Amino acid sequence: MYEFLTSGLTGASITEMVIYTLVVTHITIVAVTVYLHRAQAHRALEVHPALAHFFRAWLWLTTGMSTRAWAAIHRKHHAKCETPEDPHSPQTRGLKTVFWQGAELYRAESKNAETIRKYGHGCPNDWLETNLYERFAWHGCAITLFTSFALFGFPGVSIWAIQMLWIPVLAAGVINGIGHFWGYRNFDCPDASRNIAPWGILIGGEELHNNHHTHATSAKLSSKWYEFDIGWMYIQIFSVLGLAKVKKVAEAPKFFRRGKGALDLASVQALVNHRYDVMARYASSMRKAFRAEAAKLYAQAKSAEERSVLVRAKKLLSIDESKLTAEQSASLEALCNQSPLIRHLVEMRRELREIWEKTNLTREQMLVQLQAWCERAEESGNRWLHDMSMRIRRYA
Repeated sequence: MYEFLTSGLTGASITEMVIYTLVVTHITIVAVTVYLHRAQAHRALEVHPALAHFFRAWLWLTTGMSTRAWAAIHRKHHAKCETPEDPHSPQTRGLKTVFWQGAELYRAESKNAETIRKYGHGCPNDWLETNLYERFAWHGCAITLFTSFALFGFPGVSIWAIQMLWIPVLAAGVINGIGHFWGYRNFDCPDASRNIAPWGILIGGEELHNNHHTHATSAKLSSKWYEFDIGWMYIQIFSVLGLAKVKKVAEAPKFFRRGKGALDLASVQALVNHRYDVMARYASSMRKAFRAEAAKLYAQAKSAEERSVLVRAKKLLSIDESKLTAEQSASLEALCNQSPLIRHLVEMRRELREIWEKTNLTREQMLVQLQAWCERAEESGNRWLHDMSMRIRRYA
């Protein structure tokens, strides 16, 4: 009896229990990222019915989540991102709230019938979903608790608890919370999404959150050579086995080896398609320009307030003006007052962004405005603007 209570029917060692825990939690995160997120919520790939049924059953046993509710809440997150209607934005609800209460926010939104009706279309609605997975949501977790205790005794209860916390902590807390608060950005997309790290195993590739929000319908989340998306690795394996079919992958920006000189309509299309990459590169140029004259600006600063603005300059220049708070906008204006160079860069960024934000312009009109922008950038005597113009001409 003692042996059963301490190691269950398997008689497993502590090491074997740890390995088992890592395996089952990893299967859960793969089910979430491949099936719930990329296949169901964003339709980036099609999953074979056999694999889909396995994922649905596994998620019922290990999370108690409804496919339709999860997809609906996530779609609403993208549609209302960083607004008060966003179900779990740390920008509006606070990082601590989303990190520690992410699962509660999910459960509360899952009871919103309007959210499920509006955003839950196209998800499984068969007998299993309606009469088992949704009707008896937590019975699956109870089955997993009983099974875990039978296999490993009392340590199995701890394994079950880790399984139950895995998605609330990593998905609801880390991805939805930290993924919109800390990290680096490859693309200057309209929300606050960030890449937590360039690679990860525990989160299944979801740590590349800025990449995902920029290209939401892409089955592949990595975009740089040093980024590793383990979820994409599994999708490729499933594709080889005939269990998945990729529908869309975001195209990386392509460039001519040498500047082609005159812009054309193809250049306009390329820039519109990769506008978030363009603006991210522009922000990088602005930060480099600030670093180049930072010492002079610090020496010229006449008050503690001016020096404080300079300390915050790197962050201010990384955020597009349209996403600045009132306080940040005031700080940016103060920075521009201290540096005519930065003011010029800020004004030219605003004009560049407006070229593709004016929805009433034809492609031909956009081309004319883009040509004029590049000519002024190259004639400005500002090497940062000149280099940016040369890069814009090279988008293919």
